[in-house]
Amino acid sequence: MQAVVEVLASEGVDTVFGCPGAAILPLYQALQGSGIDHLVVRHEEGATHMADGWSRTTGNVGVAIGTSGPAGTNMITGLYTAQADSIPILCITGQAVSSKLHQEAFQAVDIVEIAKPVTKWAVQIKEAAQAPWIFREAFRLARSGRPGPVLIDLPLDVQKQEIEWDSTVDAPLPVPAVTPAPARVERAADMLLAARRPLILAGGGVVLGEASEQLRAVAERLGVPVGVTLMGKGSFPEDHELFAGMAGVQTSQRWANAAFLDADLVLALGARFGDRHTGALDVYRGERKFIHVDIEPTQLGRVFGPDLGIVSDTREFLVALLAELDRREVRGEPGEWVRHLGELKRKLPRREDFDSTPIKAPRVFAEINKTYGPDTYFVTAIGLYQIWSGQFQRAHKPRHYQVCGQAGPLGWEIPAAIGVKRAKPDAEVVGVVGDYSFQFLVEELAVAAQYDIPFVLIMLNNTYLGLIRQAETGYGMNFQVDIHYDENGTDNLKIMEAYGCSGTRVEEAGGIAPALEWARKEAERTSRPVLVEVMIEREGNAAMGTALDNVVEFEAIEPEPDVIELVP
Repeated sequence: MQAVVEVLASEGVDTVFGCPGAAILPLYQALQGSGIDHLVVRHEEGATHMADGWSRTTGNVGVAIGTSGPAGTNMITGLYTAQADSIPILCITGQAVSSKLHQEAFQAVDIVEIAKPVTKWAVQIKEAAQAPWIFREAFRLARSGRPGPVLIDLPLDVQKQEIEWDSTVDAPLPVPAVTPAPARVERAADMLLAARRPLILAGGGVVLGEASEQLRAVAERLGVPVGVTLMGKGSFPEDHELFAGMAGVQTSQRWANAAFLDADLVLALGARFGDRHTGALDVYRGERKFIHVDIEPTQLGRVFGPDLGIVSDTREFLVALLAELDRREVRGEPGEWVRHLGELKRKLPRREDFDSTPIKAPRVFAEINKTYGPDTYFVTAIGLYQIWSGQFQRAHKPRHYQVCGQAGPLGWEIPAAIGVKRAKPDAEVVGVVGDYSFQFLVEELAVAAQYDIPFVLIMLNNTYLGLIRQAETGYGMNFQVDIHYDENGTDNLKIMEAYGCSGTRVEEAGGIAPALEWARKEAERTSRPVLVEVMIEREGNAAMGTALDNVVEFEAIEPEPDVIELVP
């Protein structure tokens, strides 16, 4: 286990998140005095989400540790979340001694077989001498191609063995770059230059591939607008003239959907074409052409066949495309297509300046945008508040807007925020939560309090399972989604107090901004999490639909102009 800890350190791991148990104690013995920090979590799922937040922020492999049996099964949701969003994490589990695995020993479960569907690799170490090499390979696999999670299971007897190992002559295994075929780069350039209304779609692969600078360079070179997916949010500055918003059937802007539908070619970079983005595929595809760039070959054609598929790291592709444009001496300028985009932005907004009571959710995000700068790190999970966040909240830098986009586990925000703050101790970290999600892993507040990890939680509280209540309207019911009782339901301020933290409740729109400023100062003063609980209207709905052209708006909007002239 000393060799394993040395491998972890040399791979750049400075913090691990876990919960000790009898079957993992040899590893913990090796962690003592190693220089690697360890945070004791209150639930192993929390450990995986902390490792997830740490990884999304650093770009490195986050590490979560648990003992045997239920510790491993508690980690499955975190592994699935990391797999779905292409996040490299390593889960390490203890295991009963090898000779007892077939005898239904205490807390002995075949975690390798359980974890296989939600990992890139799940393996049990059976020979002690393999341990450092398996850990090296785990890091290599987690980082390679489409990043993702791995799990290593350690029987207790294997952990206790001695091996020969010299860390001074060892190093991480190389991860080769995936570069595009030159002929396909040339074809992509041909298609982009032939299009009248091309659009670049930046997915999560742009963030993971550290390709934001190259994306901006290509967009500005060609004068081509850039839209983002939910996972790609922050990869392109939202105040840029070429920003084309987020198209989708839930997290979207009206003008972004209109722009996408007006495009005649889409260059999709590291995007999965998830169903909450595309909606009905016949509308999404239309008559437009698609170029799909992805580091994972099997992603190409998974949802629909593109007109051109390119296997490449997003950064490598954009570098190659820039070189091809240089070779052709291409210098584009924003033209009528970009002018049309600006017109859509002006004429198809959603209102957010509500002063009414109860507070309307868009107003909360308007105040968030005013209060926090581009360097703030945000985390948010799943529900109406995530949809409103995607619609109204702005992000300007990669890795600063983090969302569990595909798996959507409730409770992700608090542990993820802990991981982000541990990765960036000097950064301002904010979690946007719903009242229901807040309670799923609320016990991890104790971790933040114990280890002096300050951040702000902004809760949109409607005392409802809001997204499911809205979904139930299609079934003509409102059944088992109301969690309101007494005055405000669960007293979240007292929950914060019970964990040694603080909070405040806001019931008028004018009180949001002062509460956010107070929370910022209180978090700094106490070095602990601070809650701003905003009581929003109980049955507010978020705009959504089944296709890009049929999104239903629930708030009053400005009358649409008769004609927004399209580029011929």
